[in-house]
Amino acid sequence: MKEQKDNKDGTKTNLHPRNKNREKYDLKGLVASVPELKKHIKLNQFGNESIDFSNPVAVRLLNKAILHFYYQIEYWEFPKQNLCPPIPGRAEYIHAIADVLKASNRGMLPKGNNITCLDIGTGASCIYPILGISAYDWKFIASDINQDSLTHARKNIESNHNLRGKVQFRFQEDVQNIFNGILTKEDTIDISICNPPFHSSIEEMTKGNKRKLSNLSGRKKGKTKLNFSGIDTELVYEGGEFEFIKKIIQESKYYGNSIHWFSSLVSRESNLKRLIRILNKEKPTKFSTINIKTGNKLSRILIWTFLSSKERDKWRTKRWNG
Repeated sequence: MKEQKDNKDGTKTNLHPRNKNREKYDLKGLVASVPELKKHIKLNQFGNESIDFSNPVAVRLLNKAILHFYYQIEYWEFPKQNLCPPIPGRAEYIHAIADVLKASNRGMLPKGNNITCLDIGTGASCIYPILGISAYDWKFIASDINQDSLTHARKNIESNHNLRGKVQFRFQEDVQNIFNGILTKEDTIDISICNPPFHSSIEEMTKGNKRKLSNLSGRKKGKTKLNFSGIDTELVYEGGEFEFIKKIIQESKYYGNSIHWFSSLVSRESNLKRLIRILNKEKPTKFSTINIKTGNKLSRILIWTFLSSKERDKWRTKRWNG
């Protein structure tokens, strides 16, 4: 989680207008929500109160406080070794796909139980379902290849009354599959989302984290910890994010009638052109990219569908406005 480029009033202009953290953090409110956060607040180089973003404990407490204060999430716990997601950035993805559904619904934002979203690799934090339910009251199917992660994810949902009953959890037994093995013939999904494993190896992950921490803290040497944590299955996949998204695309064509929109984050711009070439081979009826920027980091969301315009209209009428 990097600090955003702000206006003079503290507004993070890069963030979506519906992002709850577009305005300057209410540090007093955050500390009131999670008192342990107070000892991690310090003056930054500009003389303003801030958080040490190179400290994994501080990052975790900040995100926990954000969920509590801005989203009314009372319980959010998972093992320290699991990935701790930066809330404002994760919310950007949710708001972006909400806009995709809005554009498909003649400018009306679909909310409530009529919308089902599939979260591929939900992780122990279960952050995308939490944000999607909090913002739009959608339903979710959350999959993962790690049973322990699903156990913690389920507890995060069931321990909050405003989330309970909104998520189905499904274990993906085969690490080579994405949709196969977790979806049934009865499933009808409005959009799938994924934040794919970024690195292709443990070594690559370690080097990347050292570079990131050097930028955040100025430390050039010594041992480092992942400031957002993360177990291997959350961060590493053979071939990195390119191979993971390639697999999503290749499998998606077999589920084009039961999933309206497919999407995935693409962190590396160098992967985007190669992934678009793969998409062109699979012949979706429509695809596009959405840029999202948090702090100094620019990411892309790749979205596509295999439904014709008539089929999309029929979907809208039956599912969202019926």
